Amino acid sequence: MDTQQSGALGGQPGGPSTSVVTFHGRDPDTVAGSAICTETPTRCQARTRLYRSGRLVSEGFPVSEISDHLGDSGVTIWLDLRDPDHEDLMVLRDEFGLHPVALEDAVFERERPKVDRYNGYLSMTAYGVRLDTDSGELATSELSAFITPQALITIRKDDGLDIGKVVERWDSSPDLIPHGVGFLLYGLLDYLVDGHFEAVQSLDDAVEGVEDDLFGNVRRDMRVQRRSFELRKSLVLLRRVVLPMREVVNTIMRRDIHLVSPDLLPYYQDVYDHVLRATEWTESLRDLVTTILETNLTIQGNRMNIITKKVTSWAAIVAVPTFVTGFYGMNVPYPGFSNHAGFVVSCSIMVIGVVGLYFLFRRLDWL
Repeated sequence: MDTQQSGALGGQPGGPSTSVVTFHGRDPDTVAGSAICTETPTRCQARTRLYRSGRLVSEGFPVSEISDHLGDSGVTIWLDLRDPDHEDLMVLRDEFGLHPVALEDAVFERERPKVDRYNGYLSMTAYGVRLDTDSGELATSELSAFITPQALITIRKDDGLDIGKVVERWDSSPDLIPHGVGFLLYGLLDYLVDGHFEAVQSLDDAVEGVEDDLFGNVRRDMRVQRRSFELRKSLVLLRRVVLPMREVVNTIMRRDIHLVSPDLLPYYQDVYDHVLRATEWTESLRDLVTTILETNLTIQGNRMNIITKKVTSWAAIVAVPTFVTGFYGMNVPYPGFSNHAGFVVSCSIMVIGVVGLYFLFRRLDWL
């Protein structure tokens, strides 16, 4: 059973959690198993890959050997750390010479998606997402990455993001391997953005379900209200994840960074297009959910008006015999007093008044 909890951004309650399975239902201990290091100075699980001259030549080699390989200009390295602590990140300082501020950001949770430039490398924060279609809750998984000219370092703060899926994407495009770190980063961003797009599609399907409930034959006012608030909350969180990705991808594509080669540019433009579509879709869905909430309240108000009209109509109908019986119940002589004709007249007045009001209200569509 999946025990993931939703993450949060911007100081909101909640945060990343350790999960039994990844977003794709796989065991986080064994994904990308061939890349898992058997020897590592870190206390957390580490994965390594070494590419040379456009092909994969080594996996799962010791983290301590990374600095030795970086002396070869034709080498591209991937290092992944799973839920590291501060001491584990000190290994990155020793192997790659990363700035302490950048390492501190990698430890701190609930950072907004962004790209920071340092001397000779980039620091990136992004999120993987998954929507629970049953509850409407959006789960997030935070990822930090350091991008150097020869290495991509990924730091996962929980087990939601399936790093094995990222590796599979890299392996499915061997023709792009010669492009080095730009290729590895493209595969990572493509996986993350596709996850955002899938979440938006799932939210769209969920919103359509709420619309069906809103105008269905069976009244489900409370279900529509509750579901709409759940989806709106998830859309707000998804917007905080998706919206900054435009700036992230756009920054990485800048020519002065010299990370994306001309041959890779169309692939990054495709990712950027998906980011824009996901952002626009999220905005439109958020407006749609707001409209559904307002429409639901309007429908409830209309139903209340109809009920009020019916109650008022029946009260008016009941008032006729009440008035007549009250009038003829007076203890004073009146025309027809103690006479059979008086009884007939009073009953006729009541029947004619009740029937007349009933048909009048039916004609006015009050009954």
